[in-house]
Amino acid sequence: MKMNKWTLGLAAVGLVSLAPGLRAADPGPTAIPVTALTATTISGYVDTSAVWNPGTGNNNPAPYAFNTSGKHDGFNVDSLDVRLEKALGEGQWASGYVLEFMGGPDGAAALGEFSPLRQVYVDLRAPVGNGLDFKLGEWDNLLGYESTDSYKDPNWTRSYGYTIEPTEHVGLLATYKFSDCVTAQVGVANELSTINRNVSGAGGTAIESKKALVSLLSLTAPDSWGWLKGSGLYAGVDYGPGNSYNLEGTHAVDKTHVYVGATVMTPITGLTFGAAWDTVNNADLAGQGATEGYASSLAGYLSYKATDKLTFNSRAEFAHGSAFDYFFAENYTYIAMNGRPQEAEVLALTETVQYQLWDNVISRLEFRWDHSADGSPHFGGNSYSYDGAEVYNYGYPTRHNELMVAANIIYKF
Repeated sequence: MKMNKWTLGLAAVGLVSLAPGLRAADPGPTAIPVTALTATTISGYVDTSAVWNPGTGNNNPAPYAFNTSGKHDGFNVDSLDVRLEKALGEGQWASGYVLEFMGGPDGAAALGEFSPLRQVYVDLRAPVGNGLDFKLGEWDNLLGYESTDSYKDPNWTRSYGYTIEPTEHVGLLATYKFSDCVTAQVGVANELSTINRNVSGAGGTAIESKKALVSLLSLTAPDSWGWLKGSGLYAGVDYGPGNSYNLEGTHAVDKTHVYVGATVMTPITGLTFGAAWDTVNNADLAGQGATEGYASSLAGYLSYKATDKLTFNSRAEFAHGSAFDYFFAENYTYIAMNGRPQEAEVLALTETVQYQLWDNVISRLEFRWDHSADGSPHFGGNSYSYDGAEVYNYGYPTRHNELMVAANIIYKF
């Protein structure tokens, strides 16, 4: 039996093993141990969904992350993620790395033009106090209650808080664990909003001395706190050049992002509460010099693990932002012509039932309701169309509510 060189190469470095019969049938080249790769692990997932949106007209979907009209009323491959990692060991001078790829529509939305590369960094530890860890390269954003990996979240769809958060940074991140209860992270990145270098200079040139600062403080309740043990409180502030320009387009304005989140255990087995507050402000808004303004989101979470396989998750949230901001910027023409308020407000309720039918598989059924809280229609409408004589449909939103029912299947490996 012949085997390809890729299979033999993986076997040689210890990433895969061959059955005794295969090894005898094709001895191949002499294996050369590569100890630097033997501790590498491969993991990832495949995320798929089926979505139904009752009603007609999907031209203006609710503007939370990964919710596009291309996903509505159909079957979807949302994302594929593959991660290679050599974790930090216990030594004082430990080292490791992460190489992670993410593809599919969600990967493209989260990573932009840099998709499918998601994370690639060197992990290092220095013998300072309890051990000071560093990541140098591209790494996931620190702030937020939810993750880019939907299987880590209580719900399949993302919150508006996640929507206004950055996803990736390129820079240097330091992590120090003061104790089992207190961990601090501080980093310096090229830019706050994307993984590009900042373009804060006149004419879109980079100012190399100007970087973004990111931070997160994590507090965890100790075992001595009884039923509250494991509860967490998180607070972080990011500040630096973002992706919003002044109205003249000559330079990018600075952005401030503040996040506070909490997870609270309860005396009822399996019942957990959560809360998250995100707010983003562009520094130049007061002078009407920013192409984006501000956005804020407040969300509450309730999770109940009824059995080892069955979990119920609920999320309620309120989000609002300025007209040029993250939520409804695509409807600016409609605002100007029809006088919609300059601040858009949305209420959303998400209910998710999760049940494990198969090993390594997450299966969820989700219902979501998004409601316009400022009295203006935000959702629906058909695409722009023209009959050759007059425009009869501008594609403007027509509904105050958007409903969604989705089935989500994720395989983890």
